[in-house]
Amino acid sequence: MTTPLTSIEPADFLGLTYDELRDWLAARGEPAYRARQVCDGVYHALVDDFQRMPALPTSLRERLAREATITGPVTRASAVSKDGRTRKLLLELRDGKRIETVLMLYPASAEGRARATVCVSTQAGCAFGCTFCATGQMGFERHLTAGEIVAQTLYIARELRAHPWTAPDGSLIDRVTNLVFMGMGEPLHNYANTLKAIAILNMPEGLNIGARHMTVSTVGLVPAILRLAEEPFQVNLAISLHAPNNAMRARTMPVTRKYPIEEVLKAVQTYIARTGRQVTFEYVLLAGENDSVGHARELARLLAPLAQFGHVNLIPVNVTAAGYKPPSGATIRAFRETLRAGGVSSSVRAERGDDIAAACGQLRTRYGNARSLPIVALGES
Repeated sequence: MTTPLTSIEPADFLGLTYDELRDWLAARGEPAYRARQVCDGVYHALVDDFQRMPALPTSLRERLAREATITGPVTRASAVSKDGRTRKLLLELRDGKRIETVLMLYPASAEGRARATVCVSTQAGCAFGCTFCATGQMGFERHLTAGEIVAQTLYIARELRAHPWTAPDGSLIDRVTNLVFMGMGEPLHNYANTLKAIAILNMPEGLNIGARHMTVSTVGLVPAILRLAEEPFQVNLAISLHAPNNAMRARTMPVTRKYPIEEVLKAVQTYIARTGRQVTFEYVLLAGENDSVGHARELARLLAPLAQFGHVNLIPVNVTAAGYKPPSGATIRAFRETLRAGGVSSSVRAERGDDIAAACGQLRTRYGNARSLPIVALGES
């Protein structure tokens, strides 16, 4: 009886650090410099086909085509906001799971230069069930691999190379400058793969995106926050808070029952003490739910002990199936002024891409598993 041959899964080079790639090639008799040549092709030339790496000998290109991959997900839907500055992709992974990736283009401001920020997903679905988040209502499907996280950024990098953005100040933005791990899923629930993706995207042989230009968002997984405090990467930490007390937060964020606000803040204080870095608290404003002056006073009292190390990012909610609505401009201004009076700095996130369902999970919810979907090129508006 003949034993059937088992297929070997190709090595995903997008999920390998430079050292791992060098070791993989060395195990096959290739010299160390081949790793740099491959990285030059993937991360500098931004090719997605080994045959487009002329520095490699033909025999190696053919072997890599058989034993490895540098291809990413397939686009199933794409949309561009009316102002052309928010571009969203619905991407399909090899197993059919669908995730979302968003490119946000920001003009120069008092905070810094014009930039291209990519919001990447770290999971298909999410296990934490936040009621105002479309992804949270999907349930958890699986973790993404480090390579699948890196592939999202590379996809946008290729599009920016092909279709650079000219910012209002005339600067040409043709590369990814910032990353936020705020797409579908909870990044610190997929800790190992998220941190490995950060390492790959940060490495000099790769896209070389500075760790200080990366932000990791979490619903408040205390052990993972403490673990992140010990990592060598100087990434920014953002806490999804969204309420000034446990009773209110538990109504929209079930994770509060396991990790109350007091425990989250204690972990944040440890993080600040270990890293010396400011922490951002994301606060989605829900009209009539958590947006009163009283709520703002309570929030200011909660965060005042952090002094300059705590900053609140106020986010008017995107309209989702949950039925929440954003507050008025006057309500937002009053909330922010109350925080300022309480000694807490804040900013208001500009509503980006509401016309294309740019909030996490909305595009996937809209199109479900449909195979025939609208494709709008990223270079179009």
